[in-house]
Amino acid sequence: MNGVRVVCVGTNIAGPVAATLFAEQGADVIQIESTLAPDMFRTMGKAWAVEHRNTRALAMNVRTPEGEDILKRLISTCDILIEASKGGTWARWGLGDDVLWEINPKLVVVHVSGYGQTGDPSYVSRASFDTIGQAFGGYMAVNGMPEPLPPLPVKPYTCDYVTALFAALSAAMALFKARLTGEGESVDVAQYEAMARIQGNFLIDALNGGSQPERTGEYGNTLTIMPNVMKCGDGNYVSLGIGGAAVCRRLEELLGLADDPDFAEPHAGFKKADGPRGQKMFDAVRDFCARRSAEEVNDALNSINVPCSVIMTFEMMRDNAQYQARQTITTWDDPVFGKGVEGVNIVPSFARNPGRIFRGGPTYGMDNDDILAELGFGESDIASLYRKGVIKNGSKEVSQ
Repeated sequence: MNGVRVVCVGTNIAGPVAATLFAEQGADVIQIESTLAPDMFRTMGKAWAVEHRNTRALAMNVRTPEGEDILKRLISTCDILIEASKGGTWARWGLGDDVLWEINPKLVVVHVSGYGQTGDPSYVSRASFDTIGQAFGGYMAVNGMPEPLPPLPVKPYTCDYVTALFAALSAAMALFKARLTGEGESVDVAQYEAMARIQGNFLIDALNGGSQPERTGEYGNTLTIMPNVMKCGDGNYVSLGIGGAAVCRRLEELLGLADDPDFAEPHAGFKKADGPRGQKMFDAVRDFCARRSAEEVNDALNSINVPCSVIMTFEMMRDNAQYQARQTITTWDDPVFGKGVEGVNIVPSFARNPGRIFRGGPTYGMDNDDILAELGFGESDIASLYRKGVIKNGSKEVSQ
C-alpha cells in the first residue's frame, strides 16, 4: 500500500483498526486524536501497541477554525478518510461528503457508526459500542448458554473488530474504483449491520419461516448430542469437529465402536434422537478425553483426520510449533512503553509485498510537528497552534 495515505478521525477500535490494517501494509496512516482527551483505548492494557502500530499521531481539535483548516489540508492530500462517530455528525459539522469531494474529488470516505448515516432519525444519532452492536444486530441473542441463563456478548470486542474488517475491505474496494474512474466514494458502515451479515443460516432461516434460534452454548445446534468442547484429564479443553460419514467411522474405530451393531447403519453425525448410538458415542468421547491430556487427544484425533484442536491459552500459543514456524507472535519496539512488546504479527501475510512493523502505537501527539511541516506549516505557525490549544503533545499515563 505504499503511496496510499489514510486519515482517520475516531476513537477505540472500529475506525482506527481499519486504518491500522492499511498501515501494516505500508500505507501512510495519520490517526487524529482529540485535544480534549486522549483516546480511551490508550488505557486498555497494551492494546494501543498493536492497534495503532505503524500509524502517525496528530492530537488536534478539529472543531476549531484552525483545526478544520488543517483537516481540510490533510484531506486534499489523502486517498481515504475514515471517520467514526454518531451517524450524521460530519454533515452537521458542515463536512458532508459533497464538501469533502470539493476538496478532493477522488476521496474515499468511510463513515463508521453504530446505526448508519441514514434511516430512522431516532436511531441514526444514537451512540454505540461493541456490545450495543452485538445486541441490536441480533448476534448476542444467539450466543450464550440456553435459557434461563442470559445471552452473552462474544469477546473480545467482536463487533468492533468485524466492523473494522468491513470498513477496511470496503475502503480498499472503493479506492480501487476511485483510481479507475477518478471519482470518489462514500461508504456507510453500521456496526449492527456488520453483525447481522455474519450469521450464517441463523438469520436467514428465522426470516424465512423459522423461529428464533435457541442458544446452544458449547453445542453446535440443538439436535446434536456431541458438544464442540470437551474437558481433558489435564484440565485443559479440546474443540471437536465431528461430522461426515468418513470422520464418524474413523472415530468409531479409534474408540472401539466399529463393530457395535448400533453403529452399523450409515450416519454422518450423532444426534439426541439417535438413541443408544448417540449416547454411546458421547460417553466414549468423554471417557477418551478424561483419560488423556488435551495434547494427547489432539494428536490422536488429528492422526486419523478427525478435526480437533486444543483450546489454546496464551502461553500455549507462544510455545506452539505452528505459531513459531509462521512467526504468528512477534516483537516490536513500542514508543509508549519504551520497550519491546510481544504480540500478533501482521495478518494476513503477503508473499511479494510483505508488510512490516516499524514501530508500535505512537505517543499522544507524537507526530504533530512532522505532519504539519509536511503541510507547509513553519516552526512559528506550529508553536502558535500549540499555544492556542489547537494541537497538543505529550504521552498520557498508561498502565504498564
